[in-house]
Amino acid sequence: MPPHRILLIHSGGTIGMVRSGEGFTPGRGLVEAEVERLMAVIPDLQVDIDVLEPLIDSANATPADWNRITKTVQEAYATFDGFVVTHGTDTLAFTAAALTMAFRNLGKPVILTGSMLPLGEPETDGERNLSDALLATRTAPPGVWVQFAGRLLHGGRVRKTHSHAFGAFEASDWDEAPIRKTGADVGRDLFDRPDIALLPVVPGGAGNLLLHAAEVCDGMILRCFGSGTLPNTPKTEDALRTAQMRKIPVLALSQCPEGRIALGTYAAGAMLKRYGAVDGRDMSMEAGYAKMTLAVSLNSDLVAQKNFLSRSLCGEMSPTQ
Repeated sequence: MPPHRILLIHSGGTIGMVRSGEGFTPGRGLVEAEVERLMAVIPDLQVDIDVLEPLIDSANATPADWNRITKTVQEAYATFDGFVVTHGTDTLAFTAAALTMAFRNLGKPVILTGSMLPLGEPETDGERNLSDALLATRTAPPGVWVQFAGRLLHGGRVRKTHSHAFGAFEASDWDEAPIRKTGADVGRDLFDRPDIALLPVVPGGAGNLLLHAAEVCDGMILRCFGSGTLPNTPKTEDALRTAQMRKIPVLALSQCPEGRIALGTYAAGAMLKRYGAVDGRDMSMEAGYAKMTLAVSLNSDLVAQKNFLSRSLCGEMSPTQ
């Protein structure tokens, strides 16, 4: 049997950081050395490394970085049996959701991982996470996953829930694999860099902010109260009316980490339905942002954008009830 070949794509993040006068910063050598060590102790582990220059702190990640990761996987797809992406934890969940939606018909596992402490630090979690991710490429089903703190998590449902604990990520269980199935061929869609406003709804409404976003942005995501309510103020209505007139999509998500949006349950959310907001159901903030970015990148027509947003692509949202 031929060896199981893995491509490790190192994009940066805490796992490979080194100390500097201003704090931890991306550096070369730590991830590469750890992979060499693991290949020496784990039987039949064969890993090639592709370092994406420049390495970044994931706080600086953009949709262009999502594109370069998917391009690297696509170009090497026929050569390798599985892929591991090392990534910073601050935006790892955004990237996981984006990759889950950007790839079409994946037939191999793509596994993101990182760490809360760099590999060179005492008691780092990087050694375990990297080892687990590499081994998971042998057993994980096809799709985009996050391997962290001993758990394999759905890439379209994962979210960061803790700022420094080793078990920093959670994802709701879901039967649908993190694969976007469309057509037959393996491929990828590209993200542009649209201006997407992701705004929390607050008591009183912050109507001027909502209105400004509706006037200048390419799409709006509103993190609503509970199951889909927001302050019923004139400025809020002006913002939604402006978005409708400019033909930009509005996506409603819940601020609650569990449960789902259900537009129309309360009169305080009727305004969202009246102006055509898309019900984001139980989609996470990270998945909602990635999906809105892709919807606007792929479609210029509002109807097409809303159709894209309202259907589940890869298990990131539950069906309508």
